[in-house]
Amino acid sequence: MKNLKLIHKVFIGLVSGIIIGALLYPMKENPFVSKYIIGFLFEFLGQGFLRLVKMIIVPLVFASLVTGTAAMNDVKKLGRIGIKTLLFFMTTTALGIMAAIVGANILKPGVGVALENVQQSQFVAKEADSFVKVLLNIIPTNPFEALVKGEMLQVIFFAIMTGVVITLLGDKAKRLQGLFEEANGLMLRMVSIIMELAPLGIFGLIGKTFITLGWAAMKPLASFIIVTYILLLFHGLVVYQILLRIYAKESPITFLKKVLAPMTLAFSTSSSAACIPLSLKTLKEEFNVEDKISSFTIPLGTTINMDGTAIMQGVATVFIAQLYNIHLTTNDYFMVVLTAVLASIGTAGVPGVGTIMLSMVLAQVGLPLEGIGLILAVDRIVDMGRTTVNVIGNLVCSVVIDRIEKRAEERESKKAM
Repeated sequence: MKNLKLIHKVFIGLVSGIIIGALLYPMKENPFVSKYIIGFLFEFLGQGFLRLVKMIIVPLVFASLVTGTAAMNDVKKLGRIGIKTLLFFMTTTALGIMAAIVGANILKPGVGVALENVQQSQFVAKEADSFVKVLLNIIPTNPFEALVKGEMLQVIFFAIMTGVVITLLGDKAKRLQGLFEEANGLMLRMVSIIMELAPLGIFGLIGKTFITLGWAAMKPLASFIIVTYILLLFHGLVVYQILLRIYAKESPITFLKKVLAPMTLAFSTSSSAACIPLSLKTLKEEFNVEDKISSFTIPLGTTINMDGTAIMQGVATVFIAQLYNIHLTTNDYFMVVLTAVLASIGTAGVPGVGTIMLSMVLAQVGLPLEGIGLILAVDRIVDMGRTTVNVIGNLVCSVVIDRIEKRAEERESKKAM
């Protein structure tokens, strides 16, 4: 496996962070540990790595999407791939949250948990924008401002439009297309340099999580964490793999072995964006997915694919309802599914997207928003799992779309003969 060295380094950073963080947890109030270990070492390594990743994401996504869109040389094909990608993500999101609701009702994570034993985090809900306003916000009034602020949906919209117009201009825009291809290569090379620091960044992120949270804080919410991970594993290892087998004719076991590196990185960093370069590299080297497909599906999926978040919301909704002894009807659950699927696209790219989506879902069925404070207490632990599922979904979607398109091209070439 070409990414084996990276997996080993990331795994060492992950395990080291957990062990050292857990060992130092009893001493977290010590002035030296608090100031120099948590406040300097872990903070600098973890946040420094994330800032490097954030630095590169917007130019990488923009250059990658423009290159991928322009490389298709066919606006109709772009529309076809775009619709298939959206349908894939919306369908899997709906399947994920439905499975989460059913699973949580069977496993009952909130039953028997004493509310007074659960440490609540402070949470103040913000009023969500209307769905129409969210859709309008996808269109940037100033694309340069969107690039500066990192408004990913707006960046994606402008990048796709740029790629489409380059295609329509044809030979007149060849030099411009070549410039974007060179910029994309530059960004990918820069990312490969940044990824060398991933083990140190992961060590800092995980170390800080465990030294500040500790195992004790997880015990009251253990049932919520366990049930959420069971359903995340089911979605990632069963639902996605069935779709992969049916539509891409790929072996699930072989697939999971090949994507171990981006999965490990996703779990360690809790950042889908941090996995974009490694996902693109894995798709090209391990699955021979065309650049024009992966350059479109991966950035788009990173922004709108919220399957892991939707699963967490399904479990959290049932968990909070059971905790407060509130009965939810079938209609309530239908509204949860509908709200989560629409919100997964509408709120994508917004900071704190999981919290915003969960507040929308809870408000829709009349559950107390204070319940979000419970979830926030262990959000970092759950976020590791849901990010991994999101990244697996992006990879599966890319392979599926690539194989479907290749079979369609083969049929067209046979007809032409």
